[in-house]
Amino acid sequence: MRISPTTTATFLYQDASRPVPERVADLLGRLSLEEKIGQMLQLDAREELDDHVLQKHAGSVLHTSPELIRRANDLTAQTRWRIPLLIAEDAIHGHSFHEGATIYPTQLGMAASWDAELVERVARATAVEVAATGIHWTFSPVLCIARDLRWGRVNETFGEDPFLIGELASAMVRGYQGDGLADPTAILATAKHFAGYSETQGGRDATEADISRRKLRSWFLPPFERVAREGCRSFMLGYQSMDGVPITVNDWLLSDVLRGEWGYTGTLITDWDNVGRMVWEQKVQPDYTHAAAAAVRAGNDMIMTTPKFFEGAQDAVQQGLLEADAFDAAVARILTLKFELGLFENPRGPQADLTGTVGTTAHAELNLEMARRSIVLLENDGLLPLSAAAPTRVAVVGPLADDAQTQLGDWAGGSGQVGWLDGQPREMITTVLDGLRGIAPDTFTITHARGADILTLEPDPAGATFPDGQPRPPHVVPCEPDQALIDEAVAAAQNADVVVAVVGDRIELVGEGRSTATLELIGGQIALLDALIATGKPVVVVLLASKPLVLPASVQHAAAVLWSANPGMQGGRALAEILVGAVEPSGRLPISFARHVGQQPTYYNQLRGQHGDRYADLTQSPAWAFGEGRSYSTVEYADLVLEQTSLTTADTIVAHVTVQNTGTRPALETVQVYVRDVVTSVSWTDKELKAYRQVLMAPGESVRVRLDLPVADCSIVDTAGLRVVEPGEFELLVGPSSRDSVLLESAFTVTA
Repeated sequence: MRISPTTTATFLYQDASRPVPERVADLLGRLSLEEKIGQMLQLDAREELDDHVLQKHAGSVLHTSPELIRRANDLTAQTRWRIPLLIAEDAIHGHSFHEGATIYPTQLGMAASWDAELVERVARATAVEVAATGIHWTFSPVLCIARDLRWGRVNETFGEDPFLIGELASAMVRGYQGDGLADPTAILATAKHFAGYSETQGGRDATEADISRRKLRSWFLPPFERVAREGCRSFMLGYQSMDGVPITVNDWLLSDVLRGEWGYTGTLITDWDNVGRMVWEQKVQPDYTHAAAAAVRAGNDMIMTTPKFFEGAQDAVQQGLLEADAFDAAVARILTLKFELGLFENPRGPQADLTGTVGTTAHAELNLEMARRSIVLLENDGLLPLSAAAPTRVAVVGPLADDAQTQLGDWAGGSGQVGWLDGQPREMITTVLDGLRGIAPDTFTITHARGADILTLEPDPAGATFPDGQPRPPHVVPCEPDQALIDEAVAAAQNADVVVAVVGDRIELVGEGRSTATLELIGGQIALLDALIATGKPVVVVLLASKPLVLPASVQHAAAVLWSANPGMQGGRALAEILVGAVEPSGRLPISFARHVGQQPTYYNQLRGQHGDRYADLTQSPAWAFGEGRSYSTVEYADLVLEQTSLTTADTIVAHVTVQNTGTRPALETVQVYVRDVVTSVSWTDKELKAYRQVLMAPGESVRVRLDLPVADCSIVDTAGLRVVEPGEFELLVGPSSRDSVLLESAFTVTA
């Protein structure tokens, strides 16, 4: 139903000229208990859609195709109050499950750009595509802090640093929500997974997060607090429990901190079947009646994919576990979103003609720009960029050199979360092989050999589904090295001047419930790399992987190493452009690379105080550290000077540093600013990223860079859980990465 402002409204809530609070109060007063409970339900549109809308009065559905959205809206028109549905989908790095939509690098790949403005533009373009297809709500961005690299969802994070996460997540929220929910291209952003979900045990997904409240306040909560205060309209709760309490019913986290201290008035949504999991998995509730009552009392608004919440919540009222008005606050928040989105006047269904909106040339160009910025050059002995001055034979080998769907990563059509899409159109995707064939100079000859297989699958012996009916992921079986494939690749290498070896992981090793016990390349990939490097030919290793992996020792003899975290549709072209020097590499690591899996966790800002700095048998030093990344030019830092060295907490640190491009090619340098609190009242990290600036320099150019940092940001969390700046000695550290050996230092003091 569509009501224009000039239409006579039957009820007050239908009058678009009335203030939203009045419309909410009027409609809320008309709803029955069952209708209120139904508004709190978000159900899977692929199953029993008629029942969801007509019998359970669902307030929201997810996993919708355009056909399902149209059907859902038709069903809504048959209901008593014609309350529109909130249509939701996991549009994580592009419109994940719409055929022909633009798929960008994964969130971890975008983080390697260290460019909040670019991330905001990607989110804005994504919102335009998502909104045009009738979807109002995305479950993005992820604000989890990557800790254990074995965790299957590292690819969905912005990396390991709370400050960088806050910068990029805020930008993504701004992009999604646009100029406000009345904007027809705006979609609801979701900050997830609140909070501490990524602090896993053994890297296993959704395990108990053993985090103290002080540790939460120190690192895990600040990014969430920032987006809460900046207007992110919804928060999704993590699967895990903490201190024995599932996040879904964690009153301290949801009521005391989020709603209380931060004054958050947005909508809380559970993750998939969180309420049911308290019954069948975590076993902290005896039945769905008690689980529903606990979830409502804790302040949850939208219950994702727990159909039994409908009967359970009604039964909780009948048993006296809940009052009949216990649902009013949650339903009011849900209705507020629907009114602010204008859905009562226009349900914003799928547009009939998506030409010029979805998968556009402009979005492909933005995709390419982000892909270029997401690629990190880790090592280079001078071979790169490849020269076009002489004839060059390039052997492109490896199982991922021409694997289009794997290049897109998780949440990308072919990643298995929905049934109506097996992948994105092949013609929209440029693989590494495509890219080199497409842009290589005429002097290049390109050959290709697969060289290795990665894995096969076998059914989970525990059964095809979990107790809630969801499918169990099949087991991964690594492929054995295939000597015939290796021989073919070695022959190609011996007949080439340069070898580009593209290796990494596949979607079966990535995502929810897909954590890995190892970080090594699996299948025949290690044997392939060893054989290629043994030929003596220059080998460029392209690690196309969802997260940092451990590379074999033979890679120490490679000519160059690049990392690309599932670079999206244009990733192959971006990689090819960097290889041939058409584009300068500028990505910087948002996350550290381990040398061996036993180093977990590997993040740079660990607490001071352990015995020594290595294991008895192996080093603790990362293979590549947070913030690192090479250019084709060389950059030097000098003359770090502070305008004042004695400051109060009300002051701003103003520093100047000279950054010079001492090479022959342009360079985009990410100048990183860390702070060290020399002596703290409680144990604290040795340094933390507090600011950064990106400077574009021509060959030979020297720039005097000004860096501003409020002293108030040089804080710690004390024993009482309060964030404070403690008077005393500090050091400002400036340089190209988090490694101490490359940072300039300048001391300052803070007085009370």
